[in-house]
Amino acid sequence: MRKKKMKHHTPPQPDVAPSSPPGAPDEKPGDPGFPIIGLGASAGGLEALEQFFANLPPDDRDMAFVIIQHLDPNYKSLMGELLQKYTPLRLLDIQDGMTIEPGCIYLNPPNKNVALLHGVFQLVEPTTSHGLNLPIDSFFRSLAEDQSLNAIGIILSGTGSDGTLGLKALKSAGGMTIVQEERQAAYSGMPRSAIESGIADMVLPVEQMPSAIRRYIEHPYLDLTAKPGAVSENFTNALHKIFTLLRSQTGHDFSNYKETTICRRIERRMALQRIASMSEYVRYLQGSPIEMRSLFDDMLIGVTNFFRDPDVFDALSSAILPDIMRQRDPDAPFRVWVAGCSTGEEAYSLAILLTEIAERLNMRCAIQIFASDLDSRAIEYARNAVYPNSIAADVSPERLRRFFLQEDDTYRIKKQIRELVIFAQQNLIKDPPFSKLDVVSCRNLLIYLKPELQKKILPLFHYTLNPNGLLLLGTSESIGDFTESFAPLDQKHKIFQRRERIVERALLYPIMPFFESTPTMPHINSKQSAEKINFQGAIEKIVIEDYAPPCVIINEKGRVLYFSGRTDKFLEPPSGEAVFDILVMARQGLKPALKDAIQDVAIHKKVARRDGLRVRQNGTLRTVDLVVRPLHEPAFPSGTLLIVFYERSLAETPSPASVHAPDEHGKDATYLEALELELQSTKESLQVTIEELETSNEELKSANEELQSLNEEMQSSNEELKTSKEELQSANEELTTVNTELQHKVNELSRANNDINNLLASTDIATIFLDIHLRIKRFTPAMKTLFNLISADIGRPISDLTSNLLYDDFARDAAATLDSLARKTVDIQSREGRWYSTRIAPYRTTDNIIDGVVVTFVDITDARQRDEALREAEQAQQDARAYAESIVETIREPLLVLDAESKVQSANKAFYRMFCVTPEQTLNRSVYDIGDRQWDIPKLHELLETIIRENSSFDDYEVEHDFPEIGRKTMRLNARRIDRTGDRPPLILLAIEDVTP
Repeated sequence: MRKKKMKHHTPPQPDVAPSSPPGAPDEKPGDPGFPIIGLGASAGGLEALEQFFANLPPDDRDMAFVIIQHLDPNYKSLMGELLQKYTPLRLLDIQDGMTIEPGCIYLNPPNKNVALLHGVFQLVEPTTSHGLNLPIDSFFRSLAEDQSLNAIGIILSGTGSDGTLGLKALKSAGGMTIVQEERQAAYSGMPRSAIESGIADMVLPVEQMPSAIRRYIEHPYLDLTAKPGAVSENFTNALHKIFTLLRSQTGHDFSNYKETTICRRIERRMALQRIASMSEYVRYLQGSPIEMRSLFDDMLIGVTNFFRDPDVFDALSSAILPDIMRQRDPDAPFRVWVAGCSTGEEAYSLAILLTEIAERLNMRCAIQIFASDLDSRAIEYARNAVYPNSIAADVSPERLRRFFLQEDDTYRIKKQIRELVIFAQQNLIKDPPFSKLDVVSCRNLLIYLKPELQKKILPLFHYTLNPNGLLLLGTSESIGDFTESFAPLDQKHKIFQRRERIVERALLYPIMPFFESTPTMPHINSKQSAEKINFQGAIEKIVIEDYAPPCVIINEKGRVLYFSGRTDKFLEPPSGEAVFDILVMARQGLKPALKDAIQDVAIHKKVARRDGLRVRQNGTLRTVDLVVRPLHEPAFPSGTLLIVFYERSLAETPSPASVHAPDEHGKDATYLEALELELQSTKESLQVTIEELETSNEELKSANEELQSLNEEMQSSNEELKTSKEELQSANEELTTVNTELQHKVNELSRANNDINNLLASTDIATIFLDIHLRIKRFTPAMKTLFNLISADIGRPISDLTSNLLYDDFARDAAATLDSLARKTVDIQSREGRWYSTRIAPYRTTDNIIDGVVVTFVDITDARQRDEALREAEQAQQDARAYAESIVETIREPLLVLDAESKVQSANKAFYRMFCVTPEQTLNRSVYDIGDRQWDIPKLHELLETIIRENSSFDDYEVEHDFPEIGRKTMRLNARRIDRTGDRPPLILLAIEDVTP
């Protein structure tokens, strides 16, 4: 088994061992076992990538980064060079067959699309469609298939919508999706497309993405190294609670979905919310409706695209669907049900395919496609019929031109295709299905359901299909044990045909197995033989189909709950959104009487009958008797009605000749019938007139179609121009990326050059650069005063020029430095008497190649002069100090030098001798503390402070005092302030004279 290379602490363990959900995918050959982050960027993406890696911690070396950008095929990108200064990680250009490693950043090459297979890069030729190459979508899809949970996709600044479909594939595979905030992106096209699609797990500024990724990959969800263990009871209880919460909030039960998928979706949400325990996530769900919706959306996320699995559509188009359409009644609509349609690509693909086949067969049959899904947001998205321009990778240019309208960075389905598809939110498990279908497409839905549920859904599909109808399943799905119900037409592409069975087990089930209002079959004694049960069911079905009249069951609101028999003669589904309202579905001539009979039953609670109704279907008038009766049986809810249609034969339809005139009292009932028939005849005449008007309208429509044809030709020309515009826009986008990189590099070089020039000029240091032949490469302005240089001298040998220096060995010393690579420093004097410190050093390139020498001349004349002046000043100061000390020591009277705080700085020998104190008792002590504070005299305090404050002095101040050692004395004091240079505080010179009588 592979070893995990992540360096992080172990988070709290969830309620299942190990952290990965039960049924985690097996390890794939060459699976790297670390997160791989794909970053898709286009115009303006350089700045975003710089911010991303500038905020990535330098020790984040347990994941790999793959940058996919739109590149000019003939341009070598500077991206690696520009990004290297923002990250210590290695930047590598992707090579074919290179194995991906953590701690590296990989850059896509120009004119190649990148794919991953078992952690190894594969470079493939780009496939352009309608002028577009979509390298980001291509790589993200490959990353999703190869790495699933380990994959993280990021969309950064760029134009168009490349990356949106790739992110959807990543999210469906269990990976993480992040999109840059629109307002931060230099070009918001790609981020906006991804955000509007609703597939972004996080929308963040770039600088916050690295920390969000780190928190995500530290969750146990990504730890796939441990082997699955037994599911704990706590885990099962928490899972059932989540099912209960989802059912109460959304009305949908996920308990019949495969636990492998469900657990993976739940743990993915836990990783995004940084929750490690399933029980903790249950508590979080209870308090967060937003997270409940996000989990519900994640449960339903699926991968779909136009003409997915092209081989399947080719097989359908070549023979299978044409044969089915030829065998059908051309006047009846061709009906298709796409179950689990997601965002509608599958339904529209079938609509386009059927339209092309009908045109090829020269058939004018109506096409009705019912597309249903559990996700209301996906249905709303499908109804808008607007898709990103990245669908050009899946739809041919011819189909884009015929069936799509381009609007900015999107494609809109044309009206002729959009009107063929009816979208409806439907729960396949419990809602009534569509019926009388020619094709049922349920691809890649059954794989998410438990086998028990699959065994109930397949009989449902068998019931809804017409004889010889088609069932389309996903490439990983099968019909299981229902080989007697479906025959394989194309086993490879999972195309099956409905099989008619004389005896079939499905007859013992309710005809619509998930419809709760449908009455169940009577209980059959389990001891009866299987043959007897099957024959009984078969006989009942034959009797119902051949002899029982068509009927429907409706609820109190008029919604059809159940169909029995061929009701299409009396009811038809309306165009647009699927509805089951009986009055909306009623054919012409039936609605007034039906409405009146339903109201009659609602009021009187008894059977209502309406006879002789003339109902029109496809230009044919039928005479119909209508019976509406309430169902009071306990098995039916209150207000349930049974509507039965009796179609009269031609013999039962009365003719006008058989109508009798009224008797003398005018009360003959036959006369009333004649009036009714006359009224009906008038209605038919009116109907003929209406049909003539419709014929005229058809002629107008034909003219309008011709105009529309001309308009389509103009539209075609316009689309060709748009295609050219797209190609130019794509080229412009690549040039924008190249120009951004070059401009970034030019700006850096310009700034560096300006910095160097200003640095050399501001230092006023004469500098000259010589090549390996001692020819001049560059020099600073200060060199002109030393070598008489001009701009034209660049390229000349330095030995050809005269200098103002007394330095005859300059060329020889420069050559010696080139040979030995040793620096040389020497002081040189100029002819004017100025001194220069000359330094000769090798010139090294960034590749550590010796490419000449660099020589600097630093003017040290002033420094030398200052040094000499300083030495003279220091000598003078020493002489003055010695002179002053000699004078002080020569004076016979006591003398003190005090600082600003009246501390003794020095004293002469006369002071120590007179007052019998030592230097240790005197120096650096306050004068007031000397000799048992014998000088602590208030008047002396005042006089000394006055000197410091006012720059004054005092003379002949007499002090009479008893001194401990010398007795009572009279002293005369004289003081002067001595100011010093600089910021040094002043000193006080205090002289003491003994004037004792």
